[in-house]
Amino acid sequence: MSEQQHNVATALAIDHSLDMKVLRFELGGEFYGLDILKIREINGMMEITSVPQTPRFMKGLINLRGKVIPVIDLRLKFGLEEEAYTERTSIVVIEFKTTHGATQMGIVVDRVSEVITINKADIDPPPDFGSRLKSEYILGMAKTKNQVLIILDIDLILTDEDLTFGPKTQVEE
Repeated sequence: MSEQQHNVATALAIDHSLDMKVLRFELGGEFYGLDILKIREINGMMEITSVPQTPRFMKGLINLRGKVIPVIDLRLKFGLEEEAYTERTSIVVIEFKTTHGATQMGIVVDRVSEVITINKADIDPPPDFGSRLKSEYILGMAKTKNQVLIILDIDLILTDEDLTFGPKTQVEE
């Protein structure tokens, strides 16, 4: 190996942009991951104020240190069966992009596991076969030690419609 090739290989080994930190969580017996840069905080379950005339997956609103944040149950958003919340159930507050800019939302997950580092070379593109989850929601499939982790694209899962409460009304100008 030439010195130039060695320097490039060393630079690539040191370049942390080749790694992705992911929050690993469980939902319906499957493991998923979210880019840690999208996550603002992780909380246990708290009182959620329901909002009438919202989709079933929209659980309502929480008051998080004076800020009102909408909360969805990711299990219901993905069409999984509803289950009772346990002491392991968590609300992950994430920030995602909308047409109106960055917005925070809470997502209810069955259980948060850990933050792991995944080499981007170990992430494959989403599969083309059918699944419970629309493949456009999937950033990729990461090969970890003992399993495949579904890496989600939260910007595509949550939409402006998820933030719209009640029936849509046209505003006259």
